[in-house]
Amino acid sequence: MTDKLKHFRVQIDLIDDELLKLVNQRAALAQQIGHLKNSDIVLRPEREAQILQRMKDNNPGPLSAQSVTQLFTEVMSHCRALEAPLSVAYLGPEGTFTEAAALKRFGSAILGQSCATIDDVFHAVESGTAHYGVVPAENSTEGAIGRTLDLLLQSPLQVCGEVMLPVHQCLLARQCDLGAIKAVYSHSQSLGQCQGWLNENLPNVARIAVSSNAEAARLAAENAHSAAIAGIQAAAHFCLIVCVENIEDDANNTTRFLVLGNQHVAPSGKDKTSLVMSAANRPGAVHDLLVPLANHGVSMTKLESRPARSGLWEYIFFVDIEGHQSDTKVAAALAELKQVAAFVKILGSYPVAV
Repeated sequence: MTDKLKHFRVQIDLIDDELLKLVNQRAALAQQIGHLKNSDIVLRPEREAQILQRMKDNNPGPLSAQSVTQLFTEVMSHCRALEAPLSVAYLGPEGTFTEAAALKRFGSAILGQSCATIDDVFHAVESGTAHYGVVPAENSTEGAIGRTLDLLLQSPLQVCGEVMLPVHQCLLARQCDLGAIKAVYSHSQSLGQCQGWLNENLPNVARIAVSSNAEAARLAAENAHSAAIAGIQAAAHFCLIVCVENIEDDANNTTRFLVLGNQHVAPSGKDKTSLVMSAANRPGAVHDLLVPLANHGVSMTKLESRPARSGLWEYIFFVDIEGHQSDTKVAAALAELKQVAAFVKILGSYPVAV
């Protein structure tokens, strides 16, 4: 047994030495590419998406696709940081799911910029304080984040990417006697995601909505008779105990986040285009908005209506379609759509979340 262990450990050491050499060779090449580009744009979302997809497709195991994606995201993050560290604004404070989404997309070699509100994330990117921003867009249980949609309509920023993050909610507190809990703090979305569990286990406890799950954890840390619903990452940050894990009502609970930036993203080969549009005030106008997509064989993956704020009972529609706006059939559909819609704004084309 001892000889076998020694043999395997020697093999691992040799592989680690080779990995170290290869990773540094990759980093050196990334540096050379950065010098050749002669551009302020460090991030190429389409290129990174292609790399991750290729690694997943070529992965023989035993590492999972998720592990391979995480591993190469970190490799690219640290290689990218050799050119210039990216500043990424996110809805904070630290310990939120939005911070987790930013780390999932960009890796740990970034300058994270915590923002108090979604508005502040948009402003940070628009003003150049941050290179990119990450904001929540919709949850599989609770639906769209209205403020994000409203700001996308107004902002000149482009959607440069998306992040799908499985959301597992935990009950955090200074002590885990559920009978002693008088109030539960959380973001309104998280309270909604866990209302079945709360109804069964804490039916008479006050539910108090706050600005973020991290803020909920901060408040729970100040009061021994309160608890917070937040991600497990918030527990260590605020010195709380994880009393109950995975209290979300839907085990597949997922939040979609959008990456905001000031660049148009080139096609990756597996893309999505987001747009917002409105219909003319005439019979059949909404139907006419969908006809160009059908005519050119473009699949719609999302249709979300929002009050237009320009008049009573007027609505705008947020739409996601498959393909890049430069793709032949997508470009033709969008050109035809602009002829029949009262208003069309392309929010961005970007790689589908890997």
